[in-house]
Amino acid sequence: MDTMDADVLIIGAGPAGSVAARMLKLLGRRVVVLEKERFPRFSIGESLLPQCMEFLEQAEMLEPVTAEGFQFKNGAAFSHAGKLTEFDFTEKFTPGWGTTYQVPRGRFDQILANSAEQAGVPIHYQHSIVAADFDTPGRARLTSVDKNGGQRDWTASMVLDASGFGRVLPRLLDLETPSSLAPRRALFTHIEDKIAVDNYDRNKILIAIHPKFHEVWYWLIPFSNGRSSLGVVMPQGFTDDRTGDPLQILREIVMEEPRLAELLSNSNFDTPTNQIGGYSANVKQLQGQGFVLLGNAGEFLDPVFSSGVSIALKSASLAVPLVDRQLQGQEVDWQVEYEQTLRQGIEVFRAYVDAWYAGSFQRIIFEQRQLANIKAMISAILAGYAWDRTNPLTQRCAQKIEAIADLCPPL
Repeated sequence: MDTMDADVLIIGAGPAGSVAARMLKLLGRRVVVLEKERFPRFSIGESLLPQCMEFLEQAEMLEPVTAEGFQFKNGAAFSHAGKLTEFDFTEKFTPGWGTTYQVPRGRFDQILANSAEQAGVPIHYQHSIVAADFDTPGRARLTSVDKNGGQRDWTASMVLDASGFGRVLPRLLDLETPSSLAPRRALFTHIEDKIAVDNYDRNKILIAIHPKFHEVWYWLIPFSNGRSSLGVVMPQGFTDDRTGDPLQILREIVMEEPRLAELLSNSNFDTPTNQIGGYSANVKQLQGQGFVLLGNAGEFLDPVFSSGVSIALKSASLAVPLVDRQLQGQEVDWQVEYEQTLRQGIEVFRAYVDAWYAGSFQRIIFEQRQLANIKAMISAILAGYAWDRTNPLTQRCAQKIEAIADLCPPL
């Protein structure tokens, strides 16, 4: 048998792919990354959660991220109908990082990819995967097409799919299955925010709820350069009776929320609006013979709690030592050690997403008489610690959310 190109092929150079690549390289593995886009490139998911910092530490990537001067983040603020409530992530139930950053993803992802390359990982940009073959045990093959139309086969013992919304292997291997979450649509852009209000904390993401429609919510993520990411998430069809281009529609909906209307009264909406719909996704399995799905390539829930990058980095942290063990010839129970473990945290986030759109978790968020220990448990989950089984609110989540919500008044 001829020599393979790598021990591990990774599809995608985003956070999951770059972190996994560097972690594998630190273990002495030969890694090659194939990335469809050219970096830097635009992406949403700009508000990190504190647990992300633990995974960046594991990959020895924290120093270049910290040195960049990204916007410091220590929590989340929620706004609805004149009410404002805040969660400080340093006051959480679970030990560990309580602060992180809010990052323009183009720059953040570039830093992580550069760090992987500096460790000796080759990243081949503008390579699209058009075929995958896992029929031969211990030998996976991917076929890529580069920007000039050139086609090439790549071989390795394992493939990690970190392709995000591209969902390369789920598409090629017919692994996609409908999400249990209702289809929604998001409009988003970057603005020059010009926020001068004294009672605004740039160290927190602001999540606001539409004053009339509780399923419509907004994010405002400030960056360190005077700009912000701004978006609205809504049911499909919510804007069907509105006229104007997407940027006009976004601004119109934003100005319907009093807090945002006040904060952004002088803002410069200077960037075209992007949109994405039906983004929630699921798969039949997160692993199979010769491959593992990381992050959004496997499952994406909803942007409301900024869980995407956390799940992506958690999946990389779980998968890498298992890949290393398998390459050593040891037995790995991927179903138990990877899939079941990763899905534990995903299901926690899912329960809170479901409760958010049902309105019950929104009632809990805005309860002013909230007990300090309950708030600390919620804060830990919002900070990304959904895998902490010692937190009572990560178990039997749906029932506990409803029980707590029953004690809270309507919004």
